[in-house]
Amino acid sequence: MLGGTGPQGRGLARRFAQAGLSVVLGSRTAEKGAAAAAELSDAIGVPVAGSDNRGASEAGDVVLVVVPWEGHGELLTDLKTVLDGKVVVDCVNPLGFDKQGAYALAVAEGSATQQAAAILTDSTVVGAFHNVSAVLLEDPEVTDLGTDVLVLGDDRSATDLVQALADTIPGVRGVYGGRIRNAHQVEAMTANLISINRRYKAHAGIRVTDVS
Repeated sequence: MLGGTGPQGRGLARRFAQAGLSVVLGSRTAEKGAAAAAELSDAIGVPVAGSDNRGASEAGDVVLVVVPWEGHGELLTDLKTVLDGKVVVDCVNPLGFDKQGAYALAVAEGSATQQAAAILTDSTVVGAFHNVSAVLLEDPEVTDLGTDVLVLGDDRSATDLVQALADTIPGVRGVYGGRIRNAHQVEAMTANLISINRRYKAHAGIRVTDVS
């Protein structure tokens, strides 16, 4: 998991480790990754490994990208050869913030997911986990997140895999959301959710109706 020491990365790591999956937290330095992993392991009573982002990339067959948008392209470019042949799940939302709140940023490639696909030409890129509350993921008292995760990709086997990954989190359902060309609006929806959460003091997510 690249950038796994931030709130979203820690929250996803917590849920995946509790589901019995092997998790490696990546960070800019191996020391920071190891420290975050040790803290999480102590909190949940399940072993979690830590490393730098390159080490985390090497360790996993499925690699989640949960880094700040500002360093997204540079990091993926640096790790391109390490990520060759892997399923890469991009969870990044390109957002800006001003006095009026959060808003979606324009991305030359269309979205963070499409930028990842343009860089990682020998990886299978999937977009997912854009709209899940980090607060709920990290809260040990929340046993049912009650939300859907839209999964976007051009490879059916990869999107099926990531949907199944989402399903391991209690109360979460992975739902196919289209090809990666449709990722922009899913990433941008996070700005709307942030506005909703501020107005209603909530941790809102997304539910897709009439899909079983």
